[in-house]
Amino acid sequence: MSTKILRLPEIIALTGLSRSTVYNRVATGNFPTSISLGGRSVGWVASEVDAWLHNQIMSSRSDTNQVRGDAL
Repeated sequence: MSTKILRLPEIIALTGLSRSTVYNRVATGNFPTSISLGGRSVGWVASEVDAWLHNQIMSSRSDTNQVRGDAL
């Protein structure tokens, strides 16, 4: 089984979040934590980031549907 590790530029491109927002969300537990790759290098497990993205999409869709339902 192969596990892909994403570096920060890929995280920024995938999520649209800034560097500081990624680290702020990690600190508050609202984004997957990074793993040490040795020295000062870190990366994120791609499957964890994919799951986070999926949850963000589902949450956003759910919130949008509730707002639309309330307005009708």
